[in-house]
Amino acid sequence: MESRWLSVDEIAVYLGVSRDTVYRWIDGRGFPAHKVGRSWKSKVAEIDEWVKSGRGADKEPSEPEGAQE
Repeated sequence: MESRWLSVDEIAVYLGVSRDTVYRWIDGRGFPAHKVGRSWKSKVAEIDEWVKSGRGADKEPSEPEGAQE
């Protein structure tokens, strides 16, 4: 039996992050998610490959507190 599709809530639990983080990754980091109706779904194998590729890692250092543009 092939693995089922995970919801954003399930992805967040699987990776130990918040739902907001998952949505940010979908929007800006090429997270492997597919729109199904109004929901985003992903396969575990695709998630694992994305994590191993390092695309979820922070690439920019955090801005120091009090920094202004």
